[in-house]
Amino acid sequence: MNTQLKQRPIPAANAVAAASDMFSLRQFIPVAELSAIRDGLRGEESQFFHDKLAEITHTVVTMPETYGQDGLGYDAIAYLHYFSGGNDWYITEKDAGDPDDAVDPGQIQAFGLVSLLGGEPEFGYISIAELIQCGVELDLYFTPKALKELDID
Repeated sequence: MNTQLKQRPIPAANAVAAASDMFSLRQFIPVAELSAIRDGLRGEESQFFHDKLAEITHTVVTMPETYGQDGLGYDAIAYLHYFSGGNDWYITEKDAGDPDDAVDPGQIQAFGLVSLLGGEPEFGYISIAELIQCGVELDLYFTPKALKELDID
């Protein structure tokens, strides 16, 4: 008996949008997580994954650039949440990068709040590329909210 899930082809219009979103997010989502999302696009819950990709792309494109929330402290909005083994990184701003560089726009440096193993949270610059290399995951269910609304101590 074949227990594998049947993979459906992605409709052309959705495939183009998904490919565009995945390309835009390649510096923000780990490769393994992008691969799982790609598989999800072909499964029974494909619409969920299309919607999620569009949502995350919109969040990344519209989030403030560095210093965009300067001085707000815990009133700043966290737009992305990365996690791994009891560690949390909440991204509030991203570098402007070089939008004229189509190959590498440079959107990998960020600013936010870090909580390591439940320790005292600290504000600082965060290399998203380094996080991804260390095996973090992007929280696909995170909703942007003020840092003061997060359950961290």
